Amino acid sequence: MAAATTKRKRLPAPERLAMIIQAAGRLFGERGYDGARLDQIAGAAGVTKPILYRHFADKQDLYLTLLRRHRDDLSTFAAAIPGEGTPEQRLRTVLDRWFAYAQSRSYAWQMLFRDSGGGRRVRDYRNEVHARARAVLIEIIRAETRTPIPERELEPLAELLSMGMASLVLRWIDEPTLDRESIVDAMTRVWTAVLTAEVGPA
Repeated sequence: MAAATTKRKRLPAPERLAMIIQAAGRLFGERGYDGARLDQIAGAAGVTKPILYRHFADKQDLYLTLLRRHRDDLSTFAAAIPGEGTPEQRLRTVLDRWFAYAQSRSYAWQMLFRDSGGGRRVRDYRNEVHARARAVLIEIIRAETRTPIPERELEPLAELLSMGMASLVLRWIDEPTLDRESIVDAMTRVWTAVLTAEVGPA
């Protein structure tokens, strides 16, 4: 009787890519750009290093791909605000969705707000992602504010809200037992107060 042989099932390219992205996000988030190595990422993804190179030119290409995916996702949140409900209800809906996204992709916040490695090109790209986040927040502020906010205040306000929410995500990463509902409620309270305040132009 011939000995049975088994061949390792070859995953389709999209599945391999998803596994690489997942492993890279976790390791870049935990170890930063300089601390994560491609052989570690390949091992965590269950692929060989040559397979990884079929998808990405080098470590920088892989790192920037993750940041690019996050940047491209940002615009979806302005479109997610429902058309009905009180301002508080509408804001809570989009903020709850945002925090769910942050929970599922927490590596992005670590890469953006904790990691400083990767050289000038990576640092410039982080700044580009930050600028895109501010632009999306400004879009939401303009659409949802009860009293128009002076143009000169929009970018500082967007930066303030962005950094505050990022800080909450980073604290949740460190303390994942924190109550999600309380975090979303706190963000909703701040956003509602800012956008419904009856304040005249400065």
